Formats: sequence, C-alpha cells, structure tokens
Amino acid sequence: MTLPPAPVLVIGCGLIGTSVALALAAHGTEVLLDDTSDAHLAEAVSQGAGVGLSSDDEPRFVVVAVPPVHAGAVVVEALHRWPQALVTDVTSVKSRIQDAIVEQSHAVPTGAGRYAGGHPMAGSELSGPGAANAQLFEGRPWAVTPTAATRPEALDAVVDLALQVGAVPIIMNASAHDRAVAVVSHVPQVMATLTAARLNDAPDNHLALSGAGLRDVTRIAGSDMALWRQILGDNAADVRSVLAEVRADLDRVIGVLETGDDAQLDAVLGEVLESGRRGTQLIPGKHGSAPSRLDSVFVQLADRPGELSRLMAHTGEAGVNIEDLRLDHDLGRPVGLAEISVAPGLGETLVEALTSRGWTAYR
Repeated sequence: MTLPPAPVLVIGCGLIGTSVALALAAHGTEVLLDDTSDAHLAEAVSQGAGVGLSSDDEPRFVVVAVPPVHAGAVVVEALHRWPQALVTDVTSVKSRIQDAIVEQSHAVPTGAGRYAGGHPMAGSELSGPGAANAQLFEGRPWAVTPTAATRPEALDAVVDLALQVGAVPIIMNASAHDRAVAVVSHVPQVMATLTAARLNDAPDNHLALSGAGLRDVTRIAGSDMALWRQILGDNAADVRSVLAEVRADLDRVIGVLETGDDAQLDAVLGEVLESGRRGTQLIPGKHGSAPSRLDSVFVQLADRPGELSRLMAHTGEAGVNIEDLRLDHDLGRPVGLAEISVAPGLGETLVEALTSRGWTAYR
C-alpha cells in the first residue's frame, strides 16, 4: 500500500479530522494538527493524533476537516500558503468547494491541479475530538471527487489516504456525489429528525411504548444540528429534489387514507410498502458486497455484566460468524433481547447450538 505524502497536516480537530489523524498516526505517518480551538487541538494531541503545527512546518499533504461553511476558504488558503502541498477536504458537499477553488484560481494559479475532494461516509451522532477513533473509517466508502484540473498525484494522494485509514475509495464527480449523498445521507437525516420531532408533544404513557424500531429510525436525529444546517444548505438543490419525491409518496398515502376506500388502500399502500421493502434490499452488504438477506436469531439476555461476552463466545464456539448485532431491553425487566444476524442458512444451526448451551434462542 502506498502511503500518502508526509508530513500530513490535518486542519480541524473535530470527530472526523482527529479520527483521520489517529488512523494515520497508528500507521507511523507524521501528522501535524491545527485548529482554531486550542482546547480541541490540545485534546487531539493528548490522544496521540499528532503534534501542533509550527510556523516552520512544510506539510506535503493537507486534509481540511473544518465545518462546511469555512471549508472552501480554508482549502484555498492551504493551496496558497503551501504551494508545493497537495490538498483535500472531508466535507459532505463537494460542488461548493470546487466552486470556491474556481473563483479563487486567479490567486492560486496551480491550486486546482493540487486539489482533489474527499468525503468519508462515516461519522457518529457524537462530535468533537473526544468521540474520535482510529477505526472510524474501516470498511466505509470514501468518495474521491477530482476536478477537471486535478493532477494524477493529487488524486492518488486522496486514494492512498482512504486506503491507509481502512476505507474503500470510490471516484466520482462532484455533482454525482452531491446527488448520491442527498439520497443516502441527507434526506435520511431529515426524515429521522422529522420523526423524532413528533415525540416532543407525546404523553409519557405513549413514549413508554417505544421500542427498537423507533430508536433505529431516530438515532441520527441526535446529531450536531449546527453542522446539519450547513450541510443541508450547501446541498439544498439535491436535497429539495429528493424531498419532493418523498412528498409525492406522502401525498399519495395521505390521500388514500382520507378516502377510506379499502380497495384503494390496499393498492396504494401495497405499492408504497413494497417499494420501500425493495429499497432495503439494495443497500450494500458487509464490506460493500452484494445485498443479501441475513438470518436473524433472537436470544434472551440477562442484564448483568459478562452476559454479552458469554453469548458471543458461545456463538463463536458454534462456528458461526456474527454479521450484525443489536440489543433491546424489556420494559421494566432486567432482561434484554439480542438479535444476532448471521449468514443465510445458519440461523437454525445457531439456535440449536445456543439452546444446547442453556440459552433461550429462537428465530
């Protein structure tokens, strides 16, 4: 594997920037750090992500990991300040960054050639350097978005960066990227937030009925809203287009619910629900593999230390690999329910193995 050119300067010590720095430092890459927040910089340094940038340092590769509203200006500044350095960024909307570079091309004549955009499809509802970890990008897609002027060495540097931190680079143009993230990331964020907002006026006895489904749908609604205001604003056209398609489906559902006509209800709801079911089957599987339906095994789990590790050990002893795992807790009882997803055809094997070891397991 080719290493990105070093030293690497990471500008912005939030969740993504610090995670990039930690992953690079773990492989022995020399990493420099910079942030307008002294506290964030100090915390990233204390975690071993790198050392603070000094005035004498000459980075060969710059990763801009600042909020979207500032990213374009910081990319242009980096291209100007270090005329030999290659530059990338990790913002989730790419066209705006490229526009900023084009607008400033007179000030940085060679800038566009030394820049290639990037966007790791990884993150968390948490934020800041304290939430960072070196494994954040492992197995995750990393979009690489060169401009028409990007030189080969700049493109290679971003691809090498993605590979070095364990991600899977996917090269695409900026406009295609922005449409893609509107569908797979930005609109889901809006829908999760709108669903969670319905809970604000719900009585406590209604909220007591909440289960794993609600938590799954609303988890990302707890994300940094200041950041999401910037992201949605930057990608407004593509997000609006996808939301209009969602609204059309919502209008169909609302309209047929108002009619009370059973035949129309069956036809329209059946079509909408089936379309959604098909959509879930298109989501790539583990490591980007083709989608596949997994077997689910449900296991009652006492809510005490060591039970989960014991369950995982017994699953391993059965020779079955865990593809996914989720936990739910019974209301008012010290018992949880573990849902173990395994490769198709292995569900019954795991049920038999766990049952023989004293677990209450079923499919």
